[in-house]
Amino acid sequence: MGIRSLLVSSTLAVLFVSSSLADSAWNGHLSPGSTKKARFTPYYVPPGAKSYDSSSPLLHYTGTWSESFSSAYVQKSIRSTSEQGAAMTFTFTGTGIEWFGNQDRRHGVAQVFIDGKPIQEIDAFNEASRKQQRIFWAFDLPQGKHTIKIVNTGQKSAVASGTVVDVDALVVTQGPPADPPTSAQQNLAMASQSLPSYPPLLDLSSKFPLESHWTLVRNGSTGVHAMQLAIISETHALVVDKVEHNPLTVDGHPAWAALYNLKTHALKPLSMQSNSFCAGGTFLSNGTLVNVGGNPVVEDHTAAADFGDVDGLQAIRIFEPCESDNVDACSIYENHDRIRMASPRWYNTVLRISDGSAMIIGGSLKGGWINNGTTNNPTIEYFPAKSIHGSNGLPIHLPFLVDTLNSNLFPIAFSLPDGSVFMAANRDAMVYNWKTNTERRLPRIPNGVRVTYPMTGTGLLLPLSPENDYTPEILLCGGSTVDDTKAGYAVSSQDPASSQCSRIVLTDAGIAAGWQVEQMPQARTMPDAVLLPTGEVLIVNGAGSGISGYGNVVDQVGASNADNPVFSPVLYSPSGPPGQRFSSAGMPKSSIPRLYHSVATLTPNGDIMVAGSNPNLDRSELKYGTEYRVEWLGPAYMKKERPQVISGLPKKLDFGQTAQMKVRLPVASSQGADVKVALMDLGYVTHAVHANSRLVYLESSLSDDKATLTITGPPNGDIYPPGPGFIYVVVDGVPSVGSKVLVGDGKGPAVDEAAQQNVLKQTTVDQYEKSKGHPKEDSSE
Repeated sequence: MGIRSLLVSSTLAVLFVSSSLADSAWNGHLSPGSTKKARFTPYYVPPGAKSYDSSSPLLHYTGTWSESFSSAYVQKSIRSTSEQGAAMTFTFTGTGIEWFGNQDRRHGVAQVFIDGKPIQEIDAFNEASRKQQRIFWAFDLPQGKHTIKIVNTGQKSAVASGTVVDVDALVVTQGPPADPPTSAQQNLAMASQSLPSYPPLLDLSSKFPLESHWTLVRNGSTGVHAMQLAIISETHALVVDKVEHNPLTVDGHPAWAALYNLKTHALKPLSMQSNSFCAGGTFLSNGTLVNVGGNPVVEDHTAAADFGDVDGLQAIRIFEPCESDNVDACSIYENHDRIRMASPRWYNTVLRISDGSAMIIGGSLKGGWINNGTTNNPTIEYFPAKSIHGSNGLPIHLPFLVDTLNSNLFPIAFSLPDGSVFMAANRDAMVYNWKTNTERRLPRIPNGVRVTYPMTGTGLLLPLSPENDYTPEILLCGGSTVDDTKAGYAVSSQDPASSQCSRIVLTDAGIAAGWQVEQMPQARTMPDAVLLPTGEVLIVNGAGSGISGYGNVVDQVGASNADNPVFSPVLYSPSGPPGQRFSSAGMPKSSIPRLYHSVATLTPNGDIMVAGSNPNLDRSELKYGTEYRVEWLGPAYMKKERPQVISGLPKKLDFGQTAQMKVRLPVASSQGADVKVALMDLGYVTHAVHANSRLVYLESSLSDDKATLTITGPPNGDIYPPGPGFIYVVVDGVPSVGSKVLVGDGKGPAVDEAAQQNVLKQTTVDQYEKSKGHPKEDSSE
């Protein structure tokens, strides 16, 4: 039974909002027009783009077209045709094109050509009648002159009543000036509602032919901006954004969540009720994913800053396990009447702990920029709700989250192998025993470096192994020394980031020794740190100066609070000698800035998916605009013969359970090959937080004929919190493709009905629903 079923089994009363709570849920940066409500249709002209109406003389029509007029159309007019072969041709200069029109039962099929090449057939049929819909989009075109041609094929689906094709408007992404010619191959990236499988759009690794070098390939588009990212199966990733005018649509409006096919790059938009803006997430012990917190939103009418009246601040969105290659039936469930947090949270960290439940940590009571005593939510709560320490399901106060103001949003947190929780916020760290509700403060992070939003660094729990009795060690990298009491006008996008990495061993002796400091080759704020099956750490993304967020500081670049993107990834070897642990040898540089709201994750295939970047209130095509392109970093081991798991790995691996796997080792592996089995939680990634990322090496033994590998599940839920993971067999530093496994007994976390009922009794549904008024448009936070 899914966690959703457990929690909604009883009939619960709907609680209504009192007018005293009708306060704006946003206190952040506003841009002109951002508080003006309008229908939330796909049609949108982002900064850096230009719209051309159907009546523009630059659009050339052939065949029979008619013109209709209505206030429901862009510029109140639209052109349509039912004639087979009728066409519209438009020549533009830029890097992208979007076609907007109507959808209903009368619409048929059109063929789209770009620069004379047939790209895609589009069926505009829809059971519902919808206006200003994005019918087709093509991004990542080479900068320059292009021609789009839309031809009525005269064909229709069996249920359509006509063959209408219409043009309401075209939107051109103008893009940056053309780059100097290069030898790299650049192809088109096309999409409407799904992306077929394309060859790599841009292979940046051709100049690195040696086997010891990494590769970088650009392929695919996320369709919705990748603010949050989680691998949900061997074939799909979940991509979650905030509400904005993304090109992918669902139910007639822009989508803000999607499933991304890791093999074909196809997209399935997901429908959400509430705004997941700066939410957190984790998997539970039964494989269910929860997405927690956010900001208010409305599907039909919205303003970029206020986001309407379905409250995301207390939202708990549920995505039940979806393992099939076919994800058509997969969806996100929300019911705030029955499932919600006890308090509003924005920028909260969500961590799966040793009993398989979710600990929800900190955050802000409303959206904005930096935290303060008024907006701070210095508490934790659990999902499912717990009766613990007299809370009866309600939030539990943490002094640590008061003492770490102001730069303490999205705390860095990890479940430790004794069941306690490590937390870092601002310049401080502690170990929290959630069973006794006690804090053990750790030495302060050295040299004044702040590591949490908006002075964002990143962190990891380094690999756990039976060889060292699962001794925990924390790595924190990047961030900023900017004073977090400064106003935005006293902070600059050119303030230098930190290059510091700090490590601490969480034993009595290690804590007494304190943090051990080393320096990355380049300073970074907002970096992502990704564990590899080999035990190494990839550090990627981020900026060399500034801080997280947008619209708050001086010297903004576009709206970005940060500048000087770091394009070079770096590999960190935790077991290497001090001073020799960082290397960028053989690593290709990206050309895509990955700043605020960027993500990176290991995939089952063993490469690294890199996506996102959006330091903007809504979609933008200006410098440091909204990024949809996906890059794939391939470690050197991807080009070597890799081990294979032939059979025998169970779908569920309980604690201490043994399993025998049939394996095929690389031919070149030696008689004394180093064979390890890595159990990895690939995490839920957002805002440089990789809280649930984890690597535990399992006890294993290889048969004399090297064909059978016996593994033993982790000892308990302290070492690996029960829930999903991926098994990689690593031979002489070369991992197999990862296979998904559910660790533990497969059951959901315990549900305390009394605590859950008390949460619903003591809290209100969507406390910002029907908020009245908007803050004035200005540039204040």
